[in-house]
Amino acid sequence: MSTTIERHITPRLKNLATQFPVVTILGPRQSGKTTLARETFPAHVYLNLEDASTRAEAEHDYRNFFMSHPGPVILDEIHRVPGLLSAIQVLVDEKREAGRFILTGSHQPLLHAGISQSLAGRTALLRLLPLSIAELSGAGISLDRDDYLFRGFMPAHYAHGIAPADLYSAYYSTYVERDVRQLVNIDKQAAFETFVRLLAGRVGQLVNLQSMSGEIGVSAPTLAAWLSVLEASYIVFRLQPYFYNFGKRQVKTPKLYFTEPGLATHLLGIRTPEQVARDPLMGGLFENMVVIEALKARCNAGETPELYFSRDSHGLEVDLLLNLARHVMPVEIKASRTPSGVLAKSLGVFQKHAGAAAFSPTVISASDSETTMHGVRFVNFKNTARIINEAAP
Repeated sequence: MSTTIERHITPRLKNLATQFPVVTILGPRQSGKTTLARETFPAHVYLNLEDASTRAEAEHDYRNFFMSHPGPVILDEIHRVPGLLSAIQVLVDEKREAGRFILTGSHQPLLHAGISQSLAGRTALLRLLPLSIAELSGAGISLDRDDYLFRGFMPAHYAHGIAPADLYSAYYSTYVERDVRQLVNIDKQAAFETFVRLLAGRVGQLVNLQSMSGEIGVSAPTLAAWLSVLEASYIVFRLQPYFYNFGKRQVKTPKLYFTEPGLATHLLGIRTPEQVARDPLMGGLFENMVVIEALKARCNAGETPELYFSRDSHGLEVDLLLNLARHVMPVEIKASRTPSGVLAKSLGVFQKHAGAAAFSPTVISASDSETTMHGVRFVNFKNTARIINEAAP
């Protein structure tokens, strides 16, 4: 099943490496950061700081470490030895050579803290998420709605044929046992894992931590800290509400999604594509997939996400808003396979309130039929990246 899949972020990565001495690639574990770096920069020396001997060499004497590896070099999992960031600062200040260091890391807060202190103005930042539908399509892989949600988008599945159940079980276990413990001291592991599974049942929803606190038996402030850890390590993504002055009171709580839709499906106990279609959370899972596809499109283009949602106190909701220069493209996300004007009802109401600020109202669904009804575009979910990338007020 091994397939070469071109990553859409590659041109942006190459371009930045001609301008900055350091380029840092952030993202969840197993999203393809190492493969991307090594394939894009084959002449660079590759060093993996997860390797105990390499890490010990770097920690023991970083001066000697960099004398042995002056660059150009790929330093994989740089968060494992954050002290190297200060050394890299000294080296690039002495000799500012474009593309000298390519760094990868999975832990956003640790890297961001180090970068803000040591590498500000010296490094470009990119965020690599798992494979996108557009990237899979480019490799000749086209699946049905339910297959995408079941299989997910981890490169290991498509490169090595690892079964989704085995892949996500190992991925989640490794995350809890290694990554979480590096980020925070979790003394109630069973409660933490219950929390994660409950979150999977709330994809596409506003998360009420106070209510979940009663279910889990852990305080809401602790759950808030755990949620921050999950977001910092790219397990979940919080879509923020969009605030605008349209005369309506807006909900201020973000909506929650899993960065890897396949992990959410796995945590819900879904083990076949057929179960996906029958699951009562199908709509939320589909919305999760489309929102993350939009996020991938923005990250792959090297852009700030600028993705939001809207919900007011009267119940008017638009699932996704792309903000461009104070203009917003409203998007409704529906798992339906049949286009219908009813699906676009909330978009019409939103446009009345937003006026000239709204452009290109769109419904993204599972329908193969793409059409326009009453000024609203109906687009198949496989084309999410295209409409995000082509959006213009």
